[in-house]
Amino acid sequence: MRAVAVIDGEHYADVVREALAELPYDVVAAVVVSGTEKLRGGESYGVPLVATLEAAVADYAPDVVVDLSDEPVLGPVARFALASRALALGLPYEGADFRFDPPVFAPFAVPSLAVVGTGKRVGKTAVTGHVARTLSRDRSVVVVAMGRGGPAEPEVVEVQPTLDDLIALSRAGRHAASDHLETAALAGVPTVGCRRAGGGLAGAVFTSNVIEGAEVAAALGPDLVVFDGSGAALPPVDVGRRIVVVGAHQPVEVSTGYLNDYRLRLADLVVVTMAEDGAEALCRAIGQIVRPGVPIIATVLRPRPASSVAGRRVAYFGTAPASAHERIAAHLTETHGAEVVHVSGALADRARLHEEFTRIEAELFVVELKAAAIDVVVEAALERGVEVVLAANDVIALPGQPDLDIELRRLAAEVAVRAEVVA
Repeated sequence: MRAVAVIDGEHYADVVREALAELPYDVVAAVVVSGTEKLRGGESYGVPLVATLEAAVADYAPDVVVDLSDEPVLGPVARFALASRALALGLPYEGADFRFDPPVFAPFAVPSLAVVGTGKRVGKTAVTGHVARTLSRDRSVVVVAMGRGGPAEPEVVEVQPTLDDLIALSRAGRHAASDHLETAALAGVPTVGCRRAGGGLAGAVFTSNVIEGAEVAAALGPDLVVFDGSGAALPPVDVGRRIVVVGAHQPVEVSTGYLNDYRLRLADLVVVTMAEDGAEALCRAIGQIVRPGVPIIATVLRPRPASSVAGRRVAYFGTAPASAHERIAAHLTETHGAEVVHVSGALADRARLHEEFTRIEAELFVVELKAAAIDVVVEAALERGVEVVLAANDVIALPGQPDLDIELRRLAAEVAVRAEVVA
């Protein structure tokens, strides 16, 4: 195997030369990242020196990148950034006691997009729903969703499930708020439900049935397949374009650091959600990572009840942090005419939900289709004789931002052309 080595000037050249000779690879080039303490000038390492990792890969076509650097030249932050660059080039990145391999993506012939996140609860499924609704206006779209609670075999949902359908699934022991059911119910497009277990730092899954689900989706004959990631895990499919969703509530060092740097390098469009309080610093940090020309769109998420809630005393149940509750209440009041008596962000906390029920007096529960939505909130509503309305989340670009729908249509057109060229 051919290797490019990462070296620094904090090691004496003779030490580095001997280390390169001991590696179990054919070292074809080296990149000197920094450091001058041990350099006197004119050092020879026995291999060509290249200015950047990208240039070394382009010129020497290695199979692996080997990191022979160390503190203080490459600390943890810089090392993860360099690992992300290697992974984005499709290469493993290894050092003395670590190795990162790029996720493997299975070939897929149908025009396709993937929506992936930099963590859980960043609004990824809301973005997937928006993508599906927008692009299904003039083409047939199928969504393939993977989740920790997905079905053992890929499950096709072609008819929009009703609340009664979801209750029946929950009572039969199923996870009735799985992402594919949410998308089918609220976006109104056919979905294929899949499952996965485990998620690596770079987004690979330990096991999943998504590749089988992709085959099921292709058999439906759609114009476009949209793959919905799970948490920070990537669908293991070689899609035409990727949309990366970043939550503005995440610390910038998390959403743009570690191997989220790698995810952003895969992006063809970045959607920053929950950006009510500003996301300028985050967008600048993202802009330093993504490829030139990749749009970055700051957005907010706003609930959209599936039916009218005007004039009703409403309790809203979702997963948004407490800092967003006042805005959610204001939106339901001003846009949908509801009288909001309670906003909950506890759908992922069953104990807290049960405590909240003791102090809620509402005639209507408006519920995001996530976590404990069906088995706790809807069941509690039925016990009380309270009506339930499901809610989607609209993705709304902030003033001055690029038009999200135009960018989505651009990506859809590009993957259609890509599929024709491949064929």
